[in-house]
Amino acid sequence: MTSETTSTARPPRRAGRNLPAAIGMGVAMGGVLVASLFVRREAFGVLVCAAVLYGTVEMVRAFRARHLRIPVLPPAVGTLAMVPGAYLGGGETLFAAYALTVAAVVVYRLVDDGGDHGSPVRVPPVRDVAGGIFVVTYGPLLAGFAMLMLAASDGAWRVLVFVLLVVASDVGGYAAGVLFGRHPMAPSVSPKKSWEGSAGSLVIGMVAGAVALPLALGAAWWQGVLLGAVTVVVAIGGDLSESMLKRDLGIKDMGTLLPGHGGVMDRLDSLLPAAPVVHLLLLWFLGP
Repeated sequence: MTSETTSTARPPRRAGRNLPAAIGMGVAMGGVLVASLFVRREAFGVLVCAAVLYGTVEMVRAFRARHLRIPVLPPAVGTLAMVPGAYLGGGETLFAAYALTVAAVVVYRLVDDGGDHGSPVRVPPVRDVAGGIFVVTYGPLLAGFAMLMLAASDGAWRVLVFVLLVVASDVGGYAAGVLFGRHPMAPSVSPKKSWEGSAGSLVIGMVAGAVALPLALGAAWWQGVLLGAVTVVVAIGGDLSESMLKRDLGIKDMGTLLPGHGGVMDRLDSLLPAAPVVHLLLLWFLGP
């Protein structure tokens, strides 16, 4: 073997996680999700609320590890108001609850200004407030759009299509990345994510949309292709954004609750940013 061949040869790409555990956990979560959607919608709402609440606590802990004084109480109460509020009261209730939660984060930080609580680092209050607003925006506000989808007369099917498209993006990207990935997409943020994997996500997402949207909701195939493509682009952006956040925080995962997946927010990183986009596109295609 020549030195040139040796220098250009690439080792086979390997999974960056425990694949059997990840698959098993994914199938279990998928089964619970589908059962909750079609047995009792409110059960799905409870699952979303519990997942976002736990994920919000994960994020608060991660920020606190970098000495940001972000309270738990306002984001937690805001989650319990925004997620069910979106389902029961619509968009107006969602945004009203969000505004009140943001105000509570600001007021809480202004009132809780008594010392550094033993922290060796003093962080400017504006960073604490910005971190708290990010937490309540990224978690419960975006999750509220999934609940707006659920509130429609065909809401269970809308949510199912939404989840299927994000899962198709994840599976397609993972498979294509492992088999063909050679060119990193954002090496400083997520070294394992490749352009080839993203292309796989796009192809599988568009195919899934072209099949799922007509079958589940009676829409045109081209609308499914468009929905799949947009969902994949936003899901990839969400995944990269959380990877950038975790790199900045100096952590690998937001938590350890889900074997093979990490924390709850590590599974919601693609779903949450895609929720408002899918909701708006489905409103355009299908009406309220």
